[in-house]
Amino acid sequence: MEVLNNNEFVNFIWKNAEILRGPYKKEEYQEVVLPLSVLRRFDSLLQPTKEQVLERAKTIKHDAILNRITGYDFNNISQFDFQSLLRDPDNIAANLRNYIQGFSANIRIIFERFEFDKQISKMDEHNLLYNVIQLFAGIDLSITRVSNMQMGYIFEEFIRRFSENAEAGDHYTPREVIQLMVNLILNEDQSELMQEGKIVQIGDFACGTGGMLSEATRFIQALNPNTQVEVFGQEINPKSYAIACADLLIKGQNAGHIAFGNSLTDADGHKGLQARYALMNPPFGVDWKHYGESIIEEYQEKGFDGRYGAGLPRTSDGSLLFLQHMVSKMKQDEKGSRMAIILNGSPLFTGDAGSGESEIRRWLIDEDLLEGIVALPDQLFYNTGISTYVWILSNRKNDDLMKGAVRKGKVQLVDATSFFLKMRKSLGNKRNEITHLQIDEITRIYGDFKESKNCRIFDGADFGYKKITVERPLRLNFMMSKERIENLYGESAFTKLFDEEEFLKLNLKKDKKGAEVKKTEKLEEGKKLQEIIISILTKNSSDKLYKNREEFLKVLKPLFKNVPEVKAGLWKAVYMGLSERDDTADICLDAKGKVEADPILRDTENVPLKKDIFEYFEREILPNVPDAWIDESKTKIGYEIPLTRYFYKYEELENSANLKQRAIDLEDSIQVLLKRVLI
Repeated sequence: MEVLNNNEFVNFIWKNAEILRGPYKKEEYQEVVLPLSVLRRFDSLLQPTKEQVLERAKTIKHDAILNRITGYDFNNISQFDFQSLLRDPDNIAANLRNYIQGFSANIRIIFERFEFDKQISKMDEHNLLYNVIQLFAGIDLSITRVSNMQMGYIFEEFIRRFSENAEAGDHYTPREVIQLMVNLILNEDQSELMQEGKIVQIGDFACGTGGMLSEATRFIQALNPNTQVEVFGQEINPKSYAIACADLLIKGQNAGHIAFGNSLTDADGHKGLQARYALMNPPFGVDWKHYGESIIEEYQEKGFDGRYGAGLPRTSDGSLLFLQHMVSKMKQDEKGSRMAIILNGSPLFTGDAGSGESEIRRWLIDEDLLEGIVALPDQLFYNTGISTYVWILSNRKNDDLMKGAVRKGKVQLVDATSFFLKMRKSLGNKRNEITHLQIDEITRIYGDFKESKNCRIFDGADFGYKKITVERPLRLNFMMSKERIENLYGESAFTKLFDEEEFLKLNLKKDKKGAEVKKTEKLEEGKKLQEIIISILTKNSSDKLYKNREEFLKVLKPLFKNVPEVKAGLWKAVYMGLSERDDTADICLDAKGKVEADPILRDTENVPLKKDIFEYFEREILPNVPDAWIDESKTKIGYEIPLTRYFYKYEELENSANLKQRAIDLEDSIQVLLKRVLI
């Protein structure tokens, strides 16, 4: 039986997986290779105790008892193993199913999520199953040959290769991005993590295949192999969930800490959990409308006692829901938690003052939870080329005072968009990568907490603003001319009296029902009322211009004393249809004698939170519009983080003379090329 090192094993399987070509596309090889790598590993681990388990299972089949015999968190009571499967080629599909069903429930669920039964049928149908089982049976994955750590590396390498070759819709975080995130949240805690007997909890509540949890565990155990790392994850994709569980079991860890389901709904698999560290890369722009009922209910009924007290973002992007969910897992002790999440650019600035997104940003900053944001290079991910950002969250900023970095009340922004190398070969949308040296440099810049060309430090209030509403008086003139009478058909309250298109549709029906008859009658009445209004105005039409609304209404109102239906909104539609805006007209006053605002001239201004809005108003607005005022009842506070603006570098445009000369030179070179072609 051949024994291979990590890379040799992966390359061996990768090369020999070509036997699947035809029935399987290359990106589909993982449907077979990943489950069988897991199955072969479990088969090898259970081999030494196989006979003991089978003997004990004759009288008792309790998993806890059988697991004590195996020494692992699983067992198998089937008569089959990889070697015995090969001895009965004609029944290999049925026997393989029997073998998988012989596992304890925690293993069976993994293969159900893999949907491996479908692959058994597919391989059997194409006469591939025996050869594939023979391939894996020929490799020794026993614990004496391959340690849990080595097997973890092997499995992760498979995941990485398949993810790089996956279709664009798959979601996978490149290794170097995970390493950077791990550095950013763990680097400052190295001395603490090296303490003996340390137990550390790490969470990823959109964990995919578990790459972030694996990388964080590796970082900690490299510092201190004796540190006990407990990982907690949740994943909604069945196959990704299966891979994450299998990865933990392969490494001898507790796969029961990986929950299946939607983290954002009541399916939260870790209610009450508080983790010291967390990392997440939730899907960008996920639409949560179709499962939003429980989220809205939690927000409305629980507020800050639930996960979404800060607010709800628009249903087209649930990124900030994932962020709030992650924050809800923070430890509330003196050491608190440090967490990192990858988001696209939208959560930085999307949403006006008072919107869900703005309120969530406001909450993060007001509660001093946002420690920093690192802008990453674009084209880092396999499935998207967009710009991405790592948000670092902490509820223990005071700890940094010991190091002279006063982070309390501050937010650090780092521009790492230039820290990348072009890849020699693109992988999907991934054309750039961050090197180890660049990861170290970004980590150093962040840890130094000093202003530089790549680092800016702000007070939390610097991101806040007051959105003020600037009003101007309504000034109208009025005339009962024939042209203005026609304008009534542009007023909604007047036009909705009679919908001609709907009236024609109803009249085409020969047998109208009761509701349709009433609707027809109502439309006919509306038509008659329109005709009455137009008739009255036409009979009294005049070219006399009124520049005072009250004066005009005294003339207009008596004309409709016998038409009681003309009231409220319809009455306003009549006189507004006869009006035009006029800067020379008198200001319109409301029933209480207060100046009425013109909604068309209404404007808004965003005033930095640290500035006085009245000083700003007097300096920036009044000189241009002396009759304006602020409607303080409409003032809202908003927060946005325009990171790109803070690092914008102005590049002076080339002067016109140089541009002209370049155009002439280009034209001359084209003429030379044309002459060569003609010759």
